[in-house]
Amino acid sequence: MQMFAAIGMFAAVMGVILFVAGRVGGRRNDRVVAYAYLAPALLMLSVGLVYPGLRTIYQSFFDASLQNFIGIDNYKTIFTDADQLVVLRNTVLWVVVTPFVATAVGMVYAILVDKARLESFAKALIFLPMAISFVGASIIWRFVYTYRPNQPGVQQIGLLNQILVWLGGEPQQWLVDSPLNTFLLIVVMIWIQSGFAMTVLSAAIKAIPDDIVEAARLDGVGAWGMFRFVTLPSIRPAVVVVLTTIGIGTLKVFDIVRTMTGGQFDTSVIANEFYSQSFRSDNKGLGAALAVLLFILVIPIVVYNVRHLRASESR
Repeated sequence: MQMFAAIGMFAAVMGVILFVAGRVGGRRNDRVVAYAYLAPALLMLSVGLVYPGLRTIYQSFFDASLQNFIGIDNYKTIFTDADQLVVLRNTVLWVVVTPFVATAVGMVYAILVDKARLESFAKALIFLPMAISFVGASIIWRFVYTYRPNQPGVQQIGLLNQILVWLGGEPQQWLVDSPLNTFLLIVVMIWIQSGFAMTVLSAAIKAIPDDIVEAARLDGVGAWGMFRFVTLPSIRPAVVVVLTTIGIGTLKVFDIVRTMTGGQFDTSVIANEFYSQSFRSDNKGLGAALAVLLFILVIPIVVYNVRHLRASESR
């Protein structure tokens, strides 16, 4: 009943706004009409984004119970505590490795299958992981890394360990040893995001004018020269978009870490640590500070992406 009441109230408010905007629009006051249509969105952004953001910043200066003001102590803890430094290290590894490797894999795949006979089928194979949720992908890869002791009568159910056993090796607890386990979690993100990178970059490659490609071939440009001097400069805006988009998603990664290790064995990242501190350790002040830090880290990427898009559109 509350849901239907909320929907009804929303419809009523929108009806009033549209009625007022229509009446005002009849008098050709376009600015008032624009403000009338923007008002609901601005209200929702204020209630659902601006206010929670400001409140989170405010709470980051308080202790675990949010009762006592402690200044920047939570931020000092993030950059001095040994466990939090491991979290920052892991986050840096995720952000440095994932966007570049995923973009490189997507680019290589897009170039290799471009205009191939089974191009659509080949692209569908690498794009399929994008249709799987992060939790679903994590469960799949958790089975890949699953460990069982190498004993008589015990069969390996983890693909990676089974291959090791076939080759005469000993099964390993892949998700226990740090920092190897962090890189193995990164593989899951790369597996998911490569399809996105391939799709965007493939479209950019197909948009390169044929006359430029033909002119380069007539000049005797080889495969590497074609990629370096023709393909890469032509798709540079798309590469930037892919890198920044995957980078933002990587900074916020939570599902993979939570599902596969729960942040144990030195695999936690900022998003997972924010959840752990806020809801499991009941340290709301430190959790708020981690959320603010995550927001600060995302801002430069977003600003760069927007400025780059505007610059490319103005050319």
